[in-house]
Amino acid sequence: MTSMLRIVNGKVYDPANGVDGEVREVCVKDGKIVESVPASARKIDAKGMVIMPGGVDIHCHIAGSKVNMARKLQPDDHRHDVHPRTEFTRSGTGGTVPSTFTTGYRYTTLGYTTAMEAAVAPIGARHALEELHDTPIIDKGYFILMGNNVLLHKLMQEGEHDKMREALAWWVNATKAYSIKLVNPGADEPWKGHRNRNITTIDQEVDAFEGITPRKIIQSLVRAADELGLPHSAHIHCNNLGHSGNYTTTLETMKAAEGHRAHITHIQFHSYGGEIGDNPLSEAAKISEYVNTHPNITADVGQVMFGRSTIMTADAPLAYLIHPFSKDTRWINADSECESGCGITPFSYQEKIYTHAMQWAVGLELFLLSKDPWRMVLSTDHPNGGSFMSYPRLIKLLMDREFRKAEIKKVNQKAVNKTILLDNPSREYSLYEIAIITRAGPARILGLKNKGHIGVGADADITIYEEDADKEMMFSAPRYVIKDGTAIIDNHEFTADSEDNEGRLFHVEPAYDSSIEEVIRPFFDDFYSIRFDNYPVADSYLHDHEIVATSPGKV
Repeated sequence: MTSMLRIVNGKVYDPANGVDGEVREVCVKDGKIVESVPASARKIDAKGMVIMPGGVDIHCHIAGSKVNMARKLQPDDHRHDVHPRTEFTRSGTGGTVPSTFTTGYRYTTLGYTTAMEAAVAPIGARHALEELHDTPIIDKGYFILMGNNVLLHKLMQEGEHDKMREALAWWVNATKAYSIKLVNPGADEPWKGHRNRNITTIDQEVDAFEGITPRKIIQSLVRAADELGLPHSAHIHCNNLGHSGNYTTTLETMKAAEGHRAHITHIQFHSYGGEIGDNPLSEAAKISEYVNTHPNITADVGQVMFGRSTIMTADAPLAYLIHPFSKDTRWINADSECESGCGITPFSYQEKIYTHAMQWAVGLELFLLSKDPWRMVLSTDHPNGGSFMSYPRLIKLLMDREFRKAEIKKVNQKAVNKTILLDNPSREYSLYEIAIITRAGPARILGLKNKGHIGVGADADITIYEEDADKEMMFSAPRYVIKDGTAIIDNHEFTADSEDNEGRLFHVEPAYDSSIEEVIRPFFDDFYSIRFDNYPVADSYLHDHEIVATSPGKV
């Protein structure tokens, strides 16, 4: 059955197509944006409203074994936040790590229609796929953890870059992943060896891998991602996350890309000055200057928002370091064989604590100092820096300088006085810039050509907000959310059955030389608890999905 829709009289913000608040029609047919539709099509009068593409979250943690462990660790977090079953939605629970159903519903209620899970151990791909299938409405994909993969380290050590690249391509195919993730590259194996070791510089040799350093790992994997034509670059969680003085590590990591594309994720956590053991200082200006002047580098901020969060990371040494600083005594540290580690700690950011206030301020500095919003996009590293449900409040902080000034007065003043927030408070993001950092920019960085815009041929993912001076209110409650041409939220209410709108999985299938399997197979025989033939995810395991094209050597 053909479905058609015409949206009229609204102000359209579509940065990918250069549209900045123009009143124009948006037409939809069969799930796509089209030039026009017949007069008989349903019409939405959006007078006094703002029309944007559906939101795209470039970095969040919403599926996989670590997410499920975090859910089980905090039953109290769910007990007080229950999403009731309705005619169009199933029941679920919320908190900082919502259930699968609630995750999909709550992203939708913010106007988001795509979200990328940022860290899945390859061996946990099936688990992640099932959870993502269970997360309704939004489209999604995930990045697999490759920065601590033992076999890749061995191939790098042997100088076998071509074999390493082919093995990387095999892993991406085998797991139905979208791109690759590096977390504290090279550090998990020393940690898992019970030597209480962590990486402190990117030129430190990785235990048990002579000649291999984080710099070598980063250089090899960002180069391989480009050679394979992955639509999204290597997604990097730098070494030394959270440590005072770690900005030098971040600068060296970006330099190590050597002109290749690299995405530095939750860059706020990597922008600190000072000395190890002392309170952090802000070096947001130096980090911003480098990103501003190097177009091969993209980043998401990872803004800290005050209140409850859950630290959830493949950086096992970091999670162990943090857990004593949480008032909650529960924590998890886990191993993913030959591939990664994992750490989980319930946490709460408090505005009067110096370190927390500094983290909050550094994130805002990065936003305010960014000269290219296409390359410094919005995230809270959900749920690490705060829930994705705090995005409307973050948008208000960026758009409303008077509100920002009032919030600055509430936090630890010793921390704020060491940042630019008091000296340079004038910048306010426009609706056009908000559309970039929440939609067009993430889609472009991810290489999702049909997302983040509402030009002809794009997926008909559209959010319509009632214009409001209170931007937190405005972005908290869209009037309409249209996904693939279907009005999921209509006049603020769910009006479409979420079970009929499961969303798609995005993944890539880079070409590789099948002979690499004869290198990988014996490694599985020697070191894995799962047989090589049982490891890859079969196509039959997938539900609704879309293969995003790769172009070897072309990015």
